Amino acid sequence: MKQKRIPGRCGLLAISLLAMTLLGASTWRVATAAEAAPPLRLHGFLESLEIAPVLLAVERHYPERGSAPVLRRGGIANLVGGVTTNYGDAGIADVATNAETQLLRNSVAHPELRVVMTVTEGHYRIVARRSSGIARLADLKGKRVGTMPNTSAAYFLERMLGSVRLAPADVVVVGNIDLPQLSAALADGSIDALAMWSPEPEEAELALGGNAISFSGEGVYREIFNLNTNVQTLSDPVRRAAVKQLMKAILSAREEIARDPRSAQQLVIGRMSDYPPAAVTASWAHHRYAAGKVPDLLDVMVEEEQWLARVDKRQPRDRAALARLIDYSLLDEITSEGAK
Repeated sequence: MKQKRIPGRCGLLAISLLAMTLLGASTWRVATAAEAAPPLRLHGFLESLEIAPVLLAVERHYPERGSAPVLRRGGIANLVGGVTTNYGDAGIADVATNAETQLLRNSVAHPELRVVMTVTEGHYRIVARRSSGIARLADLKGKRVGTMPNTSAAYFLERMLGSVRLAPADVVVVGNIDLPQLSAALADGSIDALAMWSPEPEEAELALGGNAISFSGEGVYREIFNLNTNVQTLSDPVRRAAVKQLMKAILSAREEIARDPRSAQQLVIGRMSDYPPAAVTASWAHHRYAAGKVPDLLDVMVEEEQWLARVDKRQPRDRAALARLIDYSLLDEITSEGAK
């Protein structure tokens, strides 16, 4: 009767080598999968000055060109499966840019949305036609004011009117003129004023010349233009690392813009073919390319939430619920790594 063979040292060694080979192959497959992970899908409002640090980051601040995100038109709506009217392309995003207004609006149905850093702070303005009898902000009463409903520009208009004890009902809000036709509508007399982000105010000033009068929103409202993602992306180690790399590139782009903004300006001008370069350049001073944390972001969101809840006919969320929409953990990691 044959005895059952028990592996000796050679057999055990062979088994160990086989196990190590299999483990190595498994590890190699994991590493390859991570390296072969597709670039981040990044959607943003490309026809804006606010996105300048993101454009510059994607174009010039990635070590390997093939690793840069795929940048397409759109915004937060792409994070939740939609598109933003004629300003967005179809497709799902891993990260997206938008003002705080759209984060607040979309997070009602999608509380998994997160802002991970602020890219730019933008100061809006109201530009009016002097010949319409407008010499001060209060003179807007009864006048036709163009803006974009359900956006940060509409909120800006309400805040500006409130600063002189007027309400939207005290003016004729014209919300059916698309960009970039607002400035042309002001020039041809279809409206008396516009309340909008840049470069629409600058183009209106160029068109009106001495007939233009402007009202700054500084101290009343500023747009906080953010980089956003969702909990699912942040929970995926590979995609989280890719978002972190994008944020580092944006921070590097911020430093380049502070030293010399010309490259970023040219990227924006190239994207904004509907506006004259002079209007884009004139708009630059109305933006702060902050790229990082904004200490009062939550305060701004809490106040703006009251307006959005009223407009959307729902109950406003409390401060604790809104605080959960802000996730600075990646920024904290980047800061900690830089300090070592």
